[in-house]
Amino acid sequence: MALEHLTLETFKAKVFNFEANKDWKFEGTVPAIVDFYADWCSPCKMIAPILEELQEKYDTKLNIYKVNTEDQRELAGMFGIQSIPSLLFIPLEGQPQMAQGALPKETFVSAIEDVLRVTAN
Repeated sequence: MALEHLTLETFKAKVFNFEANKDWKFEGTVPAIVDFYADWCSPCKMIAPILEELQEKYDTKLNIYKVNTEDQRELAGMFGIQSIPSLLFIPLEGQPQMAQGALPKETFVSAIEDVLRVTAN
């Protein structure tokens, strides 16, 4: 299953409608990860297959989205993205957490299971 690329509009519908809410309010029904990336970024390319594998592994229990920081500058700016890849881990309850850099697969798995509280099927 290919990861969904978000635009400003789909981000507001699926992640956070910042026009309607000043404070963080997650719009999703399952925890999510948002990968802020760019096509020219080699660490981004390194984690891309890992994220696709994880989306398959966790299937409907987790949504992994991609935001191209070149196309979606407003979104990147809103989250203060300085370095890429930047990954936003979004639990169903509570505040999202940002992590930077090409994380190893094990780190993603422990973040998904500990921070997002999602277990594989």
